[in-house]
Amino acid sequence: MRPVERALIDAARGLAASSGTPRLDAELLMACALGIERDALLLRPPDGAVPGGFRAMLDRRLAGEPVAYIVGRRAFWNIELEVGPGVLIPRPDSETLIAAAVEHFGRGEGPERILDLGTGPGTLLLAALDQWPGATGVGIDKSPVALEFARANARRLGLSPRAYFRLGNWADGVTERFDLLLCNPPYVASNADLGPGVAEHEPGEALFAGADGLDDYRRLAPQVARLLGPGGLAAIEIGADQEDSAPALFRREGLDPVLAHDLAGRPRALLIRVGDKVLGKA
Repeated sequence: MRPVERALIDAARGLAASSGTPRLDAELLMACALGIERDALLLRPPDGAVPGGFRAMLDRRLAGEPVAYIVGRRAFWNIELEVGPGVLIPRPDSETLIAAAVEHFGRGEGPERILDLGTGPGTLLLAALDQWPGATGVGIDKSPVALEFARANARRLGLSPRAYFRLGNWADGVTERFDLLLCNPPYVASNADLGPGVAEHEPGEALFAGADGLDDYRRLAPQVARLLGPGGLAAIEIGADQEDSAPALFRREGLDPVLAHDLAGRPRALLIRVGDKVLGKA
């Protein structure tokens, strides 16, 4: 057996107690240490020795540090984002928002103007701009660290001319109306157990939203209607256990949110459509 293959087996065995995806974690770390893509590692495992940096990376993962921070990047939708300490790591569940927007705009020209509230490393805005080459957008975040990553990602992806990022608290001071509003706010209750490594490493201000996890929805709900233009869509991520509590806050503002589900069938987003009047029933 090749040394790299043996190292992957041993690493996955060691990670099994602390990770739900031990083999995947080991493969991503090994590919990074080798300087190749994971697909290349799986299709053509190298014959040489295990790279020297692999052990140190594995030790960091065994200590609970997220793989994305260790390798410095995370795939999302059709793009890859650079990430690191101080930013929320993009999750596949958040792709539900982009998928809902693609369905909403159909085969048309798509949105012209996009707003991403709580943009983090630019996750939703940059994925949307990549999806719709004719669009421009604004990403807002209260974290200077997150905005540094967002701007760097926009430059690396060639999207800087169409993406503007600024420091701010949600949509305070925003007077423009947008075709698409994207938002993945904090929605975790302050006493919730997030599993190993999440609360210890990812920024708490991007995770927690008060005792019931709804504080930021209370801030967002009164602002949605004024931010959307005719035919626009707001796609706002929610926790899987908030299918009743989160929509209720938006209904109080005269909106009718529709639930969108992720690939696992869990409630994952509120969709608010605006035409001549607000459409849909939750």
